[in-house]
Amino acid sequence: MRGEYCVGGASFLSFVALLLLIFVHVGQINTSLVPHGIAMAKVDTSGFGQALHKVITDPVQGLYTTNYTSPLGQQNGLRQIYEFGLYSYCAYVNSSAGTCTNHTIADKFEPFIAITSDMLYNYTQYCDTMFVNTTFINSSYLAYNSRVAYYFILIGTIFATIALFTGVARRALLFFISTASSIIAALFILIGAAIWTSIVKKCEGINTVEISPLNGGVLSGFIMSYGNGIYITWAAFACLAAATVPYMVSCCTFRG
Repeated sequence: MRGEYCVGGASFLSFVALLLLIFVHVGQINTSLVPHGIAMAKVDTSGFGQALHKVITDPVQGLYTTNYTSPLGQQNGLRQIYEFGLYSYCAYVNSSAGTCTNHTIADKFEPFIAITSDMLYNYTQYCDTMFVNTTFINSSYLAYNSRVAYYFILIGTIFATIALFTGVARRALLFFISTASSIIAALFILIGAAIWTSIVKKCEGINTVEISPLNGGVLSGFIMSYGNGIYITWAAFACLAAATVPYMVSCCTFRG
């Protein structure tokens, strides 16, 4: 393979990986089209009201809100959909109308706190009992691991940037730097993606939690799922891993 093609292929893969990682970083920073479409995790709460009514038998009033502009975390009412990114989370009353929290570096993934802080206090008491033995309620575990995953993804993004910009010049030292940076970036992105995959998988246990043993059991009505941000992160890892091969070939064969 000609050197130009080898370097060009590696640069293209690094560019794609960096672009994908940028998308991951902008997920849920606001409700505009691109950020709204990207999240690391999602929780659909639309079935919780009906499930709760089956358990307590009394009418469930004031649980949800239709005012998508009302601030989050102030017991203003539950939203139908919660989507979590790396810097904030957003909640939506339908497929498009929603609001987001303030941006925070390494924002903690605490879905139980996010959801219950929108409920009236009497409903949060039910949730404390219903989900007591689930990972979903273990906010300290989820917060710690999501922050660790964030820093792995951030550092991986930085090294992916270094790999892209050092791999375009025809210098043996720069090819070595780009090779090393690509390997480190791939490793860090792999770890970050694996952590996020693991914690969301464990939270999916709420999908099958029975909040009442009566009448054959009543499911929680919460549906936790992977956000496409996790899949995008895995795709970025694949691109970086593939880029290491042509970078290494260029590093080992270039003479200048």
